[in-house]
This record gives sequence, C-alpha cells and structure tokens, in this order.
Amino acid sequence: MTTTTPTRVPAGASRAGAPDDPATDGRRARRAARRRQVTAAGVLMTPFFALLVTVFLIPVGTAVYLSFFSDDQPGLGFGPERTVFVGLRSYAAVLTDPTFLGGLGTVALYCLIYLPLMVVGALALALLLDSGVVRLRAFAQLGLFLPHAVPGLIAALIWLYLYTPGISPVIELFAQGDITIDFLGVHTVIPSIVNIALWSNLGYNMVVFYAALQAVPREVIEASVVDGAGPVRTALQVKTPLVRASIVMVSIFTLIWALQLFTEPMLLSQSSPMINSRFSPSMYIYDAAFTRNNYSLAAAASVVLLVCTIALSYGVTRFTSRADAEEAR
Repeated sequence: MTTTTPTRVPAGASRAGAPDDPATDGRRARRAARRRQVTAAGVLMTPFFALLVTVFLIPVGTAVYLSFFSDDQPGLGFGPERTVFVGLRSYAAVLTDPTFLGGLGTVALYCLIYLPLMVVGALALALLLDSGVVRLRAFAQLGLFLPHAVPGLIAALIWLYLYTPGISPVIELFAQGDITIDFLGVHTVIPSIVNIALWSNLGYNMVVFYAALQAVPREVIEASVVDGAGPVRTALQVKTPLVRASIVMVSIFTLIWALQLFTEPMLLSQSSPMINSRFSPSMYIYDAAFTRNNYSLAAAASVVLLVCTIALSYGVTRFTSRADAEEAR
C-alpha cells in the first residue's frame, strides 16, 4: 500500500501569496510605479529646494544669527573689538525706534494707495483688451508692457527728472496755466512714488490677468450674453470671479514687493527733504548696515520686516480661502 505524504504549507502562507499570483504581481508593480514617481518627483524638485536653501533659508538663518550678536569694545571703547551675544537687545532697539515704526507706517500708507490702484487698474485694462474694444490689441499690450522692461533704477531717474522743479517740462506746463504743484512735497511725495510704481508694473500685471482671461471658457461668456448680460455685467460678474486665483496671486506679489520699497524713495531723496535715509524699512536697514555699520540692528530689522511680510501674505491667503469656502457652501 502506497502512502502519499501531504505537502506542508508554512504558517502564515497561502496559495494567494505564491510568487506567480497575479494579485501579488499587481501590488509589486504598483509599489514599483510609486517608487518611480517618488524618484521622478525628487529629481524635479531638487533644483527648487536647492534654490530655496541657497537664496532664502541660508540668508534668513544668517540674518537671525547676526541679530543675536553685536560688536562690542570693552574698556570705554579702547579695547579690542569682540563679538558678544546680546539676545533680543537689537529687536528691542528696532521695535522702540520711532524712525523704524514711522517707516512701517509710511509703507502701510503706500500699500493702501498702491495695492488697490495696481490690482483694479491692471484688471480693468485686461478686461478692456479681452472685450475687443481696444483696436490693435497686440500693439496695445506691447505699449503697456514696455515700461516694465525699463529697469526700476532708470524709471526712477526718468520720473525724478519730471518731478524736479526748474528742469521738468511737466511742471513748466502746469506753470503756464498758473498751476503750481510740488510733486515731492509733504502731501504729494507718496502719491508720486505710487505713480512711478504703477507706471513700471501696471503693464506686467495686466498681461498676467489677460492670460488668465484667455483661459475662461468662451461658452460661459456666450451663455451670459444670451441671458441678456451686457459687456460691463459680463466683465464684473462672469469674467472677474473666474480669474479670482490670479487676482489673489497678483495681490500677494504686489504686497510683498510694496513692503520692500527702496529704489524709488532712495533716488527721490536726492531732491526732496521729505524723504530721509530711514523713509521705509528697507532704507532703515540699508542705513543701519552701511551708514552706521550696525549689522546686528540691520539684521534684526530685516527679520522683523520678513515676519510682517509673511504674516500679511498669510492673512491675505486665509481671507481669500475663507471667502471661497463660504461661496462654495
């Protein structure tokens, strides 16, 4: 009599887990695909993280480090200079300095004027171009964008020439009509700076909005026209809500740029006593570092400005996200 010995299956194993099982092969294929995706994503993201570390994290870390140290000379200033840990002393000096706080107030007023004019003006121009009212659309876009191609330093010099009494043809033209205007006076210096910034950047943001409007489905616009909406209503109630993401992006970038106000007031300060060396936070940082040689104070002011920029940008993002969520309900 022949006895057949049954094949023993190891504990925890099953026929479904055999190497040639299709389910196991499928799981292995999915894991391999995920590994390839992660590897590809890592390769593609490496340049971004390298730039982030190089141009942002390392400078920020250096500024934070410098803000906690200061050069000190013991012995009534006659001893050798040494670097000592000062803790939050530089931050206290910055936050209690009336000139720095005044610079923050100046930039806040500048943003309140500049930000709405920039966003509304660029969006209005983009809507006009998209509506087809403007003839020779390509030339109009080029003409509006060209000022942005002019470097900010050159643009400020051009407007400094137009703002300076005695040489400005604009002031002379007003004078012929018995109109006296001081573009760099106490009440007009900030609007004059806003004008330079608008002239330089309005066309660029207009192109951003126009590109977003080109992505709006034409059938949506045609449906609004069939429903009886006029050009103005279509622009305000149909097109504008569909490019809200671009509006938020432009608003945040414009805000960040405005908080770093430096080039225009630095050049205009040569012709206006209303603009001092600490007119804006960026000018305060420049003055502390390169005029007073107080790198600890400059680093602390830089960190404070960075925190304000991040907080305001986060606030704008949260506000728009909350508004989108409420509309989606």
